[in-house]
Amino acid sequence: MGSITAANKKPHAVFIPYPTQSHIKALLKLSKLLHHRGFHITFVNTDFNHRRFLKSQGPNSLDGLPGFRFEAIPDGLPLSEEDATQDITLLCQYIRKRSMVAPFLELLTKLNHKATTSNIDPPVTCIVSDGLMLYTTEVSEKIGVPDLKFFPFSACGFMGFRHSRTLMEKGIIPLKDEACLTNGFLDTVIDWIPGFEGIRLKDFSSFIRTTNPNETLLDYSSTTTVGLEKASALILHTFDALESHVLKAVSSMYPHTYAIGPLQLLLDRIPENSSKQVGYSLWKEDTECLKWLDTKPPNSVLYVNFGSIAVTTPKQLVEFGMGLANSKQNFLWIIRPDLVAGESAILPAEFAAETKERGKIASWCPQEQVLNHPSVGGFLTHCGWNSIVESLSAGVPMLCWPFFAEQQTNCRYSCVEWEVGMEIDNDVKRDEVEKLVRELMEGDKGKKMKSKAMEWKKLVEHATSPNGSSSINLDRLVNQVLSKNQN
Repeated sequence: MGSITAANKKPHAVFIPYPTQSHIKALLKLSKLLHHRGFHITFVNTDFNHRRFLKSQGPNSLDGLPGFRFEAIPDGLPLSEEDATQDITLLCQYIRKRSMVAPFLELLTKLNHKATTSNIDPPVTCIVSDGLMLYTTEVSEKIGVPDLKFFPFSACGFMGFRHSRTLMEKGIIPLKDEACLTNGFLDTVIDWIPGFEGIRLKDFSSFIRTTNPNETLLDYSSTTTVGLEKASALILHTFDALESHVLKAVSSMYPHTYAIGPLQLLLDRIPENSSKQVGYSLWKEDTECLKWLDTKPPNSVLYVNFGSIAVTTPKQLVEFGMGLANSKQNFLWIIRPDLVAGESAILPAEFAAETKERGKIASWCPQEQVLNHPSVGGFLTHCGWNSIVESLSAGVPMLCWPFFAEQQTNCRYSCVEWEVGMEIDNDVKRDEVEKLVRELMEGDKGKKMKSKAMEWKKLVEHATSPNGSSSINLDRLVNQVLSKNQN
């Protein structure tokens, strides 16, 4: 990329994530990789998340770097100062209403005008948009640049979204009545999807579990893959060895598919990476927990984090807490301020008494540092894709409690295909939590899962090595985008 000298000759990629923590984090990582390859980057958050970044990371955190800028546009939602993830259904409704189209187009027009008048920053040459941002292809066509779709998903999660529309066309969903949730109907095996063998209805996203034909999230998720053939590239945050059968099927439908991941390991290979100073977290991270982990023996701590969106009931929180207490294992538990639906997280007095010496609770943490800490031996997770990728990269086996979206699919693959997980029932019971935590941390199955997780860690490292599949796919992507820019 040294051949690109003048700033206005650089390719200019505009990134726009779906406005939640995990999607922003993954897209920021990809933007850093392209920045290192010589791209000028404009990263677009919503005003709401822009303010949250300034609050969590500091007033200068969005100053960017040379050739790396942050911008913000309104999302159209009612103004909120709350330091929490916005309502997902509402977000999808407002994206559907196209409330971000005009401000996004206006921003791109402004960037191009600046490029022609100042000759400092280059004109926009491509958009890299989150696959859940449905309107960006329309905007890219208006300004005449390619639109690359990035899904910060597993290939299996993507495939589930892709075929939920087919399930609707076949009359399988929406469910005919509430009884379908409990009468075994969800155990129906769906055997006609290429590369998705043995999948059950219950392994599709949580959005299918509805009787409402107008359910917002089912309709929204099933349309994310409509019109994808118009996109210049489809990028999935995975690697070939992990999901080879599914990726083969995806590539047969979308030949312009690139499996690039785990992104963090590709970033780790960049020497003197100046973009490290650009943070990812919308919450202020508690780094004290790393010092606490330093005091614990190797592989002795269970890390518990349900991500940025999942909410528990007060009863579920107590059942998890008492299960952890009764397991007698060390644990680090992340409890966000908004983790419990509608109220504060309150654990019984006996939980505190029982776990004083071996448990630590924090409100948020630098997850990748925690998972790679020698004292962490297991991960109780909601099965968000970032969390699974980070766990596999660290060689850490999992207890899986899927909550939302394609997490059910990720859970099934983690437990069955990749053999690194055990599932906790949605109806959380302390006895089951205690039993599974002990099995993970001390049992024979836990040891086998740890061994398998370490095998995946080696494959992750190979995929992101200079001649590995993800590095090669990143090179292909960069060359494709650059060739479009130069034509």
